[in-house]
Amino acid sequence: MSGTYLGMPAFPKAAHDAVRDETLRGNLRHATHTIRAKRAAAVAEVSDWALLREAGKRIKDHTLRHLDRYLEQLEESVTAAGGTVHWAVDAEEANRIVADLVKATGESEVVKVKSMATQEIGLNEALEAEGIRAYETDLAELIVQLGKDRPSHILVPAIHRNRGEIRDIFRREMGEWGRPAPEGLTDTPSELAEAARLHLREKFLRAKVGISGANFMIAETGTLVVVESEGNGRMCLTLPETLISVVGIEKILPTWRDLEVFLQTLPRSSTAERMNPYTSMWTGTTDEDGPRTFHLVLIDNGRTDTLADEVGRQALRCIRCSACLNVCPVYERAGGHAYGSVYPGPIGAILSPQLRGTASEIDASLPYASSLCGACYEVCPVAIDIPEVLVHLRERVVQGGPVTREGNKVVLKPAKGHAAERAAMRAARWTFSHPGALRTGQRMASRTRRLHPRTLPGPGRAWSGSRDLPTVPAEPFRDWWQRTGGGKDGAK
Repeated sequence: MSGTYLGMPAFPKAAHDAVRDETLRGNLRHATHTIRAKRAAAVAEVSDWALLREAGKRIKDHTLRHLDRYLEQLEESVTAAGGTVHWAVDAEEANRIVADLVKATGESEVVKVKSMATQEIGLNEALEAEGIRAYETDLAELIVQLGKDRPSHILVPAIHRNRGEIRDIFRREMGEWGRPAPEGLTDTPSELAEAARLHLREKFLRAKVGISGANFMIAETGTLVVVESEGNGRMCLTLPETLISVVGIEKILPTWRDLEVFLQTLPRSSTAERMNPYTSMWTGTTDEDGPRTFHLVLIDNGRTDTLADEVGRQALRCIRCSACLNVCPVYERAGGHAYGSVYPGPIGAILSPQLRGTASEIDASLPYASSLCGACYEVCPVAIDIPEVLVHLRERVVQGGPVTREGNKVVLKPAKGHAAERAAMRAARWTFSHPGALRTGQRMASRTRRLHPRTLPGPGRAWSGSRDLPTVPAEPFRDWWQRTGGGKDGAK
């Protein structure tokens, strides 16, 4: 990825500051509870949801196993349909390709469809450095851009803002970006939406270049798919003369038929709708309608490195529905900015450290940004076992070991600050591999249990400050088993 957010501390520090913001916590609590309740109702309508979930998992796993073949097929299909495919190994190359394509048109403005991939590579900033202004057209992204803010949610980037804050942003900033906000604008949702519509309409009608991502790419036909709820995507995809789509290589599906599974699971898991209000599909170019020129920029940016990890690669199944964020107790309290990435929440905690590596302080801390409650796995429409990957990445941070970075196998050194954890794990491994030592330790713990403190000392105080220490039994299980003959004498 293009790097962490400038100046972001490790997750524990960022989260510590965020949980003290009562307005932020109130905004997040209201929004996430509302979204997840609606999602649960939408999913409950589908009698074969478990089968759809399993089908989505298998389709994505099959695709990732044969990614090279399907990417080549996609390139052939897009080219045959009149499009041009570009390959970018990292964010810098992708930004350079897009900037060169825009400059070749002679334009200095572009309109954008909401895209996590372009945020990941920092495209807006790269275009600005080249004298090109990018206008976000998704309502939430517009709020973030006008507010000189950062997105904090995959689906609802401005989830941390309330209506009053949005009104103030529109009044203060809209005039500098184009049509100003109407006089006397209130925080009524309909008025805010109308102000955004009027502001954006002139940009849609003027723009000659559109930039998008894609929810899915179909290798069989070369078709790209964008699903959205506002109609701004449809405007960006059809009105400009040139369309540039920037898409991660993992967004591919083998066949047109595979798409039907995700068009059922994605809208229900994201916006709690039976289907998205706008589902736009395009295959290359046509003389009769839409853009005359189409470019597809396929970005790797750490994805093949992630693919090389047999446990961690399941993160590449993600269809960006954000269901895991809406059920996560950590995200609900800390918010998205604390993750220091465009991918917040549970999926960000496993995706960002794999795409960017764990060399930075914040990336090394992200695998610990979870209680491991498992709620994220339960709601994931493609069954990503996020807790499993979190534990896997924690081991990588603490122990180091072999990984793939930029296509090369390297050996990571253990991260700093985890010496005590490594020592504890080594002691536990030795103890569990020596039954006599384990038995002796259990007996000593039982016989001294009256002396055990109610809270842990030192750094352990942070853990026991909100939890009760488990009570040690009067005798170890092994001793009880031997004494009672496995419970046959009825002893308790």
